[in-house]
Amino acid sequence: MRLLDAYDVDVAGRHAVVIGRSPILGKPVAMLLLARDATVTICHSKTVGLAEIVRTADIVVAAVGKPRFVQGDWIKPGAVVIDAGYNEGNVGDVDFDAAKHAGLITPVPGGVGPTTIAVLLEQTVDAASRELNA
Repeated sequence: MRLLDAYDVDVAGRHAVVIGRSPILGKPVAMLLLARDATVTICHSKTVGLAEIVRTADIVVAAVGKPRFVQGDWIKPGAVVIDAGYNEGNVGDVDFDAAKHAGLITPVPGGVGPTTIAVLLEQTVDAASRELNA
């Protein structure tokens, strides 16, 4: 959500497809998007017709754990693509050919991972500050 906010991506009313159903990333990000008034579809690697579903998405979050699983021609022109995957060989869950179609796309490495670390550090500093001032 921080990445979307940093680039002024308003998710309200937009169709978001989350590919991945893990309790650590897929389900929580789906709920965060839903809380911001996105219409959310949760899919996974076994979803029938996955490419067609992804082609309808304004926002795609890939957290499926399979290298280059999401193909570039699945991406709707101008869609925002968040690749939360990190696989052997420094590749994400999205084939970077998707960049040709996407309006915005996170790189792997260098996108979601460093942002996650920065947010965790920020929260740690905030918690320590609250503890010291308590």
